[in-house]
Amino acid sequence: MMDLTAAFDTDAILARLKAVLENGRYINGPEVQELEQKVSDYLGVEYAVGLNSGTDALVIGLRAAGIEEGDEVITTPFTFFATAEAIHHCKAKPIYVDIDPNTFNLDMDLVEKALTPRTKAIICVHMFGNACDMAHLEQICQKHSIKLIEDCAQSFSGTYHGKKLGSFGDVGALSFFPSKNLGSIGDAGMIVTNSHDIYTSAKMLRSHGSLKKYHNETIGYNSRLDTIQAAFLLEKIIKIDEAFTRRNEIAALYSEILAGNKGIHTPKPVQGHGHSFHQYTLRVEGGRRDGLKEWLATKLCDSMIYYPIPLHKLPIYQNSDMGPLPISERICSEVLSLPIWPEMSNETVEKVAELVQDYFRRS
Repeated sequence: MMDLTAAFDTDAILARLKAVLENGRYINGPEVQELEQKVSDYLGVEYAVGLNSGTDALVIGLRAAGIEEGDEVITTPFTFFATAEAIHHCKAKPIYVDIDPNTFNLDMDLVEKALTPRTKAIICVHMFGNACDMAHLEQICQKHSIKLIEDCAQSFSGTYHGKKLGSFGDVGALSFFPSKNLGSIGDAGMIVTNSHDIYTSAKMLRSHGSLKKYHNETIGYNSRLDTIQAAFLLEKIIKIDEAFTRRNEIAALYSEILAGNKGIHTPKPVQGHGHSFHQYTLRVEGGRRDGLKEWLATKLCDSMIYYPIPLHKLPIYQNSDMGPLPISERICSEVLSLPIWPEMSNETVEKVAELVQDYFRRS
């Protein structure tokens, strides 16, 4: 699906890592603060707090925003379980709202209808790097005095009408998992915010509930961003805009070649949105998705199903009354993501697209 070894200058990375080894500040070293500043500057926000993972960014972001036991948090069923898992860790309740089949994001017509007096937040996921309708979400949250959390695990470098994703909500939760648009060499994450209170609370929560060592004020976590990961990311972030441009070029080439195939829906970025194309995801109709995936595998071409099961259908909810959410359920049977990474050559893109074409010619 991607070549992680092609994404960095080895000599530059080794120089960064050597500096960490030599200064001996392996926890909360200067590289962590430097990365927090670079990310906050890049996204145009006031504050950033480095954390252990994108999942911790969601958990700590929710807690710092004041989400507590018994609260309801509206989110999408079409995402990785970490989004919902974070809500459960806060002892809150996820309320799933169905999605738009074209954007894979929350259906704005359904969000406000799902609000109750217990709703305290909305987590929007910019699925595959495609921006949610932030103007609409901001309006809803302001009108009802609820928090807006952006799950930006897949959307780093993406924009909505020229403004970076992660800068709209009360909290932006970032993941630096190796395969992400800005990927580390292990687990790493961050929250960003314009709220000083949320920033202070997040800093406390990431370090055992204390801002001052041995003066614990609440129950927190051991969730500090590793200095080695920060050093690696400082080198990677230099080329993040270049990577964004290349991902869009690859997506455009895929879509150009695959245009006109009946039964395939290629991604269609919304005008004014800067899609970061963390994934290039097709919708394959007519029950042929699995056949296409198997065909590609016989030709030694990877593809992935993100996601095969909507969250409300997972075993953890087998005794609940969640759903039905028909669009999410249908989309999970149709989606197939093709290989994409910034260093991917046009020749490779054309080969993958031709294999997809071959399958539909034969079937």
